[in-house]
Amino acid sequence: MKGKILKIQNTEINFRKSLKARNISIRIKPFEGVLVTVPRFLSFKIANDFVESKMNWIQKNLHKIQSQEQLQTNFTIGSIFQTKFHSIFIDSTSEIKNTFLKENKSIKIYISDENEIQSIENQNYIRNVIEKILRIEAKSFLPKRVDELAKKHNFNYQKLAIKNTKTRWGSCSFKNNINLSLHLMRLREELIDYVILHELVHTKVKNHSTEFWTTLDIHCPNSKNLDRELKKYSLRIF
Repeated sequence: MKGKILKIQNTEINFRKSLKARNISIRIKPFEGVLVTVPRFLSFKIANDFVESKMNWIQKNLHKIQSQEQLQTNFTIGSIFQTKFHSIFIDSTSEIKNTFLKENKSIKIYISDENEIQSIENQNYIRNVIEKILRIEAKSFLPKRVDELAKKHNFNYQKLAIKNTKTRWGSCSFKNNINLSLHLMRLREELIDYVILHELVHTKVKNHSTEFWTTLDIHCPNSKNLDRELKKYSLRIF
């Protein structure tokens, strides 16, 4: 459906109409800015008034997100990026196209024009290759680890899916199907286990009640501290 981009108090706001939405919602995402979803039966004028009433909250959280964006890696020739099982090196090449080469635990990404490595296209190419490597690692490591922890702690789950999610590290459906983000492979193993156990506990407790956190702490001591540490990472920023 149609949308509008408006400036409110010098802040660019992206309004989008939705057939499914029942209420106005405001989301702030890294590199996407402020997104306002507007139910189809409401006018942009009403949405605009609502957003204006929330501008203190928006500007406060937008500042946090913009600070977070600064943490994103700016890849240059000679950069090294480490995943759980691979070291990824950025280099230049005289070839016309960008390419990459995998040799055991070493990945070399070759950028065709080193003078243009800062371009959005080249930075995105590097990130796309990294995500391919993360997917390979995740599919090799995560199913085995989920199975190990489920058996060790006596949990039962149905299916496991590994996805390139940008909002959640993991989730568990009411049918006990578990989804995990391939970006878990950027975390240290204790945090990976925390996310897996978090979702396994959801096979028994379907909410974040006191019962949930008590159960999680039995299987994953220090879970609250691990949860706070996890919040320091972003699925969208690496």
